[in-house]
Amino acid sequence: MVQKLYQRLDPPLYTLDESYFHSDFLRITKYCRDELSPTMEGLLQIISKEEASRVYSFPVFTDEFCRRFLDELDHFERLDLPKGRPNTMNNTGILLAELGFDDHFMNRFREHYLQPLSALLYPEWTGSSGLDSHRSHIVTYDATGPTDRTDVGLSTHFDNAEVTLNVSLGKEYSDGELYFGEMKGVVVSNPRLYPYYHKIGRGVIHRGQHMHGAMDITDGTRYNIIVWMRSSSVRNKLCPRCDQSPTLIPFEGYGDGFTKQ
Repeated sequence: MVQKLYQRLDPPLYTLDESYFHSDFLRITKYCRDELSPTMEGLLQIISKEEASRVYSFPVFTDEFCRRFLDELDHFERLDLPKGRPNTMNNTGILLAELGFDDHFMNRFREHYLQPLSALLYPEWTGSSGLDSHRSHIVTYDATGPTDRTDVGLSTHFDNAEVTLNVSLGKEYSDGELYFGEMKGVVVSNPRLYPYYHKIGRGVIHRGQHMHGAMDITDGTRYNIIVWMRSSSVRNKLCPRCDQSPTLIPFEGYGDGFTKQ
C-alpha cells in the first residue's frame, strides 16, 4: 500500500549514486573491493578509528545527502499512510523497504560497499555466503514527543544481525551517545562501557552480537539509519538469537536471513 500510494518527494534519491558518499568512505571501500590482496591490517590503517574492540567509525554520507534524506523522511511522516515499526525494540522509525529503498539503493549499498568491507573486518561473521540479506530501517529518538509513544534512548541489547552499520543523519539534539560493552554472553568482573558520539554522516560498524545501547537524548530529535546485515551460511548453522541449531524448512526468499540452501 505504501509503495502504491506514496508520492516520492525526491525520486532520484532512491537510486544509489557515489556522489552520496563521503570521499573517505569511497577510499575505504575502494581498497576493500579493488586492491589485489586487501588485508585487515591494511584496511585498519585507512580507517584509523577504533571506538571499542572491533568497533570502527568512519564518514559514510555527505551532509548534502543527509539533508535530502531527512527531507524525504519528513515528507513521508507527514502523510497518513501505514508505517511499520523498525524493529521489536524501537517504537518510532521507518522501514526503508516499505518506501522502496531496497531494489536500487540498499541492495547495492550492501553488496558493493558494505560486504567487501565486512568480509575483511569480520570474516567469521560473513561466512561462505557473505552478507546476502539485510534489514534497513530508520530509528528516531525524540525528546520533544510524548514519552509513552516516542523513544529517547535504548537499553543494552544485541542486534538480530551478523554485522550492523549505524549512521547518524542528524537534526538538532543533545546527548544520546551510543555505548558498547562486551560481546553477548561474555562476563567480566569489571565491565567497562565505551561511548561513541554521533556525528552527521558518520557511521559506526560492529558485530551484531556486540552488546550496546543508546543513552537518552535530552533535547531535540535524532534520526539514524541502521543496516542489519545477515549471512545465511552463518544462520543456517546457528541461530544468532537463541544460539541453537535451526530446523530448516523449504522457503522461497529470505526470512530474517535464513535461506533454504
